[in-house]
Amino acid sequence: MLNHSARLAAFAALGRRLATLSEDEILGLADRARNQNAWFDLPNVRTAIGGVAHLLEEPLLTRWAGRYRAEPTTPRKVGVVMAGNIPLVGFHDLLCVLLSGHTLLAKLSKDDTLLMLWIIKELTEIEPAFAERIQVVERLNAADAFIATGSDNTARYFEFYFKSRPHIIRRNRTSLAIITGHETADELAALGPDVVQYYGLGCRNVSKLYVPEGYDFVPLLDAWQPWHQVLNHHKYQNNYDYNKSIMLVNAVPHFDNGFLLLTESAALVSPISVLHYSYYAQEIDLLDQLTDVAAQTQALVSAGGRYPGSVPFGQAQFPGVADYADGIDTMEFLAAEL
Repeated sequence: MLNHSARLAAFAALGRRLATLSEDEILGLADRARNQNAWFDLPNVRTAIGGVAHLLEEPLLTRWAGRYRAEPTTPRKVGVVMAGNIPLVGFHDLLCVLLSGHTLLAKLSKDDTLLMLWIIKELTEIEPAFAERIQVVERLNAADAFIATGSDNTARYFEFYFKSRPHIIRRNRTSLAIITGHETADELAALGPDVVQYYGLGCRNVSKLYVPEGYDFVPLLDAWQPWHQVLNHHKYQNNYDYNKSIMLVNAVPHFDNGFLLLTESAALVSPISVLHYSYYAQEIDLLDQLTDVAAQTQALVSAGGRYPGSVPFGQAQFPGVADYADGIDTMEFLAAEL
């Protein structure tokens, strides 16, 4: 019987499996994933697998799962529309649906089918009973409830079609960083991966900085030089060259460290290879700006996580198992009478 203990044990075993993949296995996976989606290169696939293994560390997983009802009153079929902007981004929903005792109807993103199918295969090899609880489908007509992740435009579509059944609909979000001007060189360097990991494609990627008036950007740009290697990716370089040419032609003031363009903008979301920033005069001014964009913010980062509600630089891409997308508790939703 696939009870809560068996489900929990299977996911913990999957975590151990991912944490001990051989280098050849990771290289093979990354090679096949990149053939499907050019953004899914070796560093990003490696980081994504490590992130999932972190979610499944047994003590953390057990403590988190223990906060919720072990078995649903009535198991349901939960349709999940998965994103594919970064590798394995749909895994957390898979984990939540299956661990809560429901059946997963997964509509995979065309950009991330290979890795998701691979991880489903690994899970069902560990616990064959999961094979009856996972269905990869093109249509979600049979679902009793829905979880969907997409853009603001697709969210309106989802709201219309899923309105008669329980649902979670996620919209565009992005992540922000607070700079005080007192950061050390090491702290500034730690912010680099929050900005350029996954080439800036994730909702947990920092797309905008809040900096004090008169801030000197040179130390920051210098601290990120080790990430110059992102230009080795042809699609990233194409974006960088294009955005740089647009700024030059239109005389847009900007900073350029050779692979990343910083420009002042009120917009939260920035194009690939571009990072926006806004100035603040005092902390109360900063608080007002952050409050205005709270509904569009996925993660907030600051040096050492010292700003209230923020995580430390370098940790934006490593959410814990209880860090829910859009701040909506997926497990609580699944524990309700769907």
